[in-house]
Amino acid sequence: MQQKPVLIISTGGTITMTPGQRAGVVPTLTGEDLVRAVPALAQIAALDVFSFSTKPGASLTLEDLIGIAELIDSRPVDAVAGAVVVQGTDTIEETSFALDLLVHSRQPVVVTGAMRSANAPGADGPANLLAAVTVASDPAAQNLGAVVVLNDEVHAARYVQKTHTAMPSAFASPGFAPLGRVMEGRLHLHATLPRQLTLLRPGNVSDFPVALIKISIGDDGRLLSSLPALGYRGVVIEAMGAGHVPARLVDAISKLIGVMPVVLSTRVASGPIFTKTYGFPGSEIDLIERGVIPGGCLAGLKACLLLRLLLANGFEGAQLKLAFAQRCNGLNTPPT
Repeated sequence: MQQKPVLIISTGGTITMTPGQRAGVVPTLTGEDLVRAVPALAQIAALDVFSFSTKPGASLTLEDLIGIAELIDSRPVDAVAGAVVVQGTDTIEETSFALDLLVHSRQPVVVTGAMRSANAPGADGPANLLAAVTVASDPAAQNLGAVVVLNDEVHAARYVQKTHTAMPSAFASPGFAPLGRVMEGRLHLHATLPRQLTLLRPGNVSDFPVALIKISIGDDGRLLSSLPALGYRGVVIEAMGAGHVPARLVDAISKLIGVMPVVLSTRVASGPIFTKTYGFPGSEIDLIERGVIPGGCLAGLKACLLLRLLLANGFEGAQLKLAFAQRCNGLNTPPT
């Protein structure tokens, strides 16, 4: 058994759900309930269990994640082997990325959940929890930052996405690959990534709403034009292809750049925003020359979180662009 315990923070989600009084399953189980259902956990590590909330994943907030990050960092580095955050899978790709930015400890932060409720035949929650604790307790996982562990695969928070609404194999890293797998009760790590540059945990994230706009064929731009009046402080545009929008939107985007940061992401599942290939009106070269911030390899959801946290940390202008570039491209040193 590991000398250092693993901190388990339960927030709710499908893994904690059982039939409610009305139709459908609802979150009911605590962290202690989850641990009791998997006796094999005791053979891996001592456990420090904390029931943070009992919410579906869709109801988690950025304020919740700041609180979870504070809870993890409140444990002395030498006091725990790592942390496991148990939650609903609806938002795992976002929450894991936010924790990667907000947790300063070098100890691993493993986010897990389940695609099937606790009462369902073939419930995957117990196996996912066992695999998550296995990763969190392994010294090889130190300095990985936040990872997602489901279906015995270990995914980097930076790249993981939910790719199916039902299958236990729903999580993947499009364009990349799992960092490792859990097999025969052990972590087999195939790759590592540099740690993200972390951010201070702001106390006023609600003051910095950021819009996420996906561009479709024939879009007339009326949503973009309405953002300043709605009080948004920034916007992430999920553009077509490698970073392209209809030419008719260029004027609206140019006006937005004058009043708020505009980040260019892609609606495509994998691949980066280009910076120097296409030159037509509405292309990535055109938009970047107008002042749009390229989103690198970050999916729109994660770009939205990063922009919101940077704004709440007081970044603006050239500093904001540099801070975004360092993190959206996975750099741990300023680009040259």
